[in-house]
Amino acid sequence: MRIGLSTDIHRLEEGYKLIIGGVYVPYELGSVGHSDGDCLLHTVCESLIGALALGDLGKLFPDTSEEFKGIDSSLLVLQVMKKVKEKGYKVVNIDSTVFLEEPKLSGYIPAMRENIAKLLEIEVDYVSVKATTSERVGIIGRKEAIMTESIVLLEKKEI
Repeated sequence: MRIGLSTDIHRLEEGYKLIIGGVYVPYELGSVGHSDGDCLLHTVCESLIGALALGDLGKLFPDTSEEFKGIDSSLLVLQVMKKVKEKGYKVVNIDSTVFLEEPKLSGYIPAMRENIAKLLEIEVDYVSVKATTSERVGIIGRKEAIMTESIVLLEKKEI
C-alpha cells in the first residue's frame, strides 16, 4: 500500500471560471491556473503522483508547456491514472478538503464526488470531499484564494 498527500492553492480573480472537482460552480471569481485552474483535481493528481514517488504535478505537466494551457484537469487525472495502472496499483480511497470562503459548496459536492470516482475508477462511497471556510481569516477568508488538500491510498493489484 502507498499513501499520497497533496496541497494546492490558487488565486481567485474575476474573469476566470470556478471549476472544482470537475464541476463548474457559478461565482463572480474564478480559480487562476495554467490549466483550467481546478485546484481540487490538481491535488487529486498530485496525491496519486506522490504515492507513486513520481515527483509533483509541475514535473509531469509543466506550467510552461503550451500543451497544458487551459487543459481540462480531468484529462490530467486520466493521464496520471495510466501511470497508477502501469505501476500495478489501484486506488482504494481518497479524502479531500476544499478551503473556500464563498460560495457554499454543499450542493455541488455530490457531483464532485461522482466525477472523481469515475476518474479514479472507484465507487463514490470511497471518495470523500469536504468543504470548509477559514472564518474570514487570511487569503482564503479575504476571498483571494482557494486551497485544497487530498490524501489517497493505493493498493497493489493482485495478479
